[in-house]
Amino acid sequence: MSELTLAQKDKLMSDLRMVVADAEELLKLTAGEMSESTAGLRERLQQRMSDAKHSLLTLQANATEKAKAAGHAADDYVHDHPWQSVAIGAGVGMVVGLLIGRR
Repeated sequence: MSELTLAQKDKLMSDLRMVVADAEELLKLTAGEMSESTAGLRERLQQRMSDAKHSLLTLQANATEKAKAAGHAADDYVHDHPWQSVAIGAGVGMVVGLLIGRR
């Protein structure tokens, strides 16, 4: 999963949230049906939804932790190398300015 890009991870999380919401809606719609097979299906679906929610929360917590670590690393680098950081910022600003000016 480390090979997935940020956009792919966001799409995956969005898709998982939609699946969980759809499954919850299905559970609500079938609440009145009391056949044996429906009851078994409902129980399995509830267990799988619980597992999916837990996995989704874990994935979100890991992503948040990694983002915070990256932010701290960038902050440490800027504090350790202030002039290099200013030069990089100026270079990026100049490139963006040139690209905007060409249009």
